[in-house]
Amino acid sequence: MNVGITGGIGSGKSMVAKVFEVLGIPVYYADDAAKRLMNDDESLKLQLISAFGDTIYSNGQLDRTVLSAFVFNDKQKLALLNSIVHPITIKDGEEWMKKQVAPYTIKEAALIFESGSDKYLDKVIGVYAPSLLRLQRVMQRDNLPEEAVRARMDKQMDEEKKMALCDYIINNNEQELVIPQVMKIHEMLLALSK
Repeated sequence: MNVGITGGIGSGKSMVAKVFEVLGIPVYYADDAAKRLMNDDESLKLQLISAFGDTIYSNGQLDRTVLSAFVFNDKQKLALLNSIVHPITIKDGEEWMKKQVAPYTIKEAALIFESGSDKYLDKVIGVYAPSLLRLQRVMQRDNLPEEAVRARMDKQMDEEKKMALCDYIINNNEQELVIPQVMKIHEMLLALSK
């Protein structure tokens, strides 16, 4: 059984995924995989160079700053980037999941619904945190000004809509303990996987 974990920037989805890892569940981190593939997959590199020019690579490695400059304020270029990277990352994740020997696997990704990855998953867990808390977390974590974080948040799917599409919700609002919520979902997923 394949399960997704998603949530907005600063929601704590990676932290929740790490709790599942401690429980012995293999986790595929889509952002890390995309970064690896953009550097290692020659076919993907050629597609990216064709779309954005060879200045996005320096010494064979992706220059994320240069690529970000191309797509940051251009919805069409961002959509083009996603249309190139998402299918290859989704395929890589599927292949990774098939190799795992566990009751279930997890794919941690911000854009599960936006990328169409949900079609390949049996269940999706949403990690929810209020927008003000997410804003504060990202400002602190990435050492960014409020406007920069709000610009990132504005580009993401509405959090309420995203959570409505999820099968399970973990509240990471600093009011409820996360581990008991993870344990409860873990037990349900183990039962479903039998």
